[in-house]
Amino acid sequence: MKILVLNCGSSSIKYQLFDMQSNSVLAKGLAQRVGQTGSTIDFRKGNDGKKDVYTMDIPDHKVGIQKIFDLLTDKQTGVVKSLSELDAVGHRIVHGGDKFAHSVLITEEVKNAIKDCIHFAPLHNPPNLKGVEAIEAIMPDIRQVAVFDTSFHQTMAPEAYIYGIPYRFYRDKKIRRYGFHGTSHRYVARRAAELLGKALEECKLITVHLGNGCSVCAVDKGKSVDTSMGHTPLEGLVMGTRCGDMDPALILHLMKDENLSVAEMDNLLNKSSGVLGISEISSDLRDLEEGWPNKSEKANLALDVYSHRIKKYIGAYMAVLNGCDAIIWTAGVGENSPIVRSIVHKNMDWFGIKLDLDKNEVTWRGAEGDITTPDSKVKVLVIPTNEELIIAQDTMEIISN
Repeated sequence: MKILVLNCGSSSIKYQLFDMQSNSVLAKGLAQRVGQTGSTIDFRKGNDGKKDVYTMDIPDHKVGIQKIFDLLTDKQTGVVKSLSELDAVGHRIVHGGDKFAHSVLITEEVKNAIKDCIHFAPLHNPPNLKGVEAIEAIMPDIRQVAVFDTSFHQTMAPEAYIYGIPYRFYRDKKIRRYGFHGTSHRYVARRAAELLGKALEECKLITVHLGNGCSVCAVDKGKSVDTSMGHTPLEGLVMGTRCGDMDPALILHLMKDENLSVAEMDNLLNKSSGVLGISEISSDLRDLEEGWPNKSEKANLALDVYSHRIKKYIGAYMAVLNGCDAIIWTAGVGENSPIVRSIVHKNMDWFGIKLDLDKNEVTWRGAEGDITTPDSKVKVLVIPTNEELIIAQDTMEIISN
């Protein structure tokens, strides 16, 4: 069985083609600058093949996906003889509201429900739907599956997702905590149980997903019971350009004092804050870590604030879970930053966490492993995420049933 996984952004299309018999990647790549000048598609056979980059005109998502299909079926470089070899397409859909607790086969009813959630994720759901509609136009008979970032967190109890505002906003407008990065948290939690040699249903885990967007999740018996992102991806940790948790009255104060419009305030909180705003250098932690801890006072401060917020959430979720078997670091920063991991886990021995500094230094750049000492009560694991594989597996399960 061959399944194509698509993750369509506003100006990008990330894709992977899986052979599900072996859970192997046949091809993968990224179309960039869709609808803009200078569009490109990169194409790589398997996970480790040479990456070829093609410059071409990609005016919209339908053309972009057709170009990807052309590369997949090319007689010289392709990995399948024809599109008829594809069994299904799985899509990353960012927001399913509280309508979807599981991945689903895409129907007109499902598409309408995704459209109803556009106001929750106006930057993400529309391009996600463009990918679905492009496949319908190119391959009208192939089955498609929606895998939602939010669905993993639908197991949270009301005390974890209800906000302290009048209940009518939840009842009438579905204002609540939803959480994101669900496929990533689900994958690394499952993999952590395997590395611990325990059933997932026996584990208490804290998963830390750190990319440009960041979130922490408390996972009990394989289910999300709390997570740091909220109604939108702005809440929770300090991120690359997002502020994370802050006093909501401060937003009103700044809007009045700086004479900011709603759009300007939204831009400030989402695109000008976080690590970028504190450091005034970069949103990329690699730029701040160069020469650490003496690069600059503001670079050090940004790293410390970023790491302190992660530590606070880990401590909070220790309490929520009443203990923890392992803390899992994943995604770009989580997998590749020994510096952040060492700052966060410094002075956490009271929790039974004993970091092995040598293991922490060598376990990065895609490596997987335990970075604690043998006598550490709580294990700290680095696990590269694989959201695309989760989407492919969900898609296979749904179309098989």
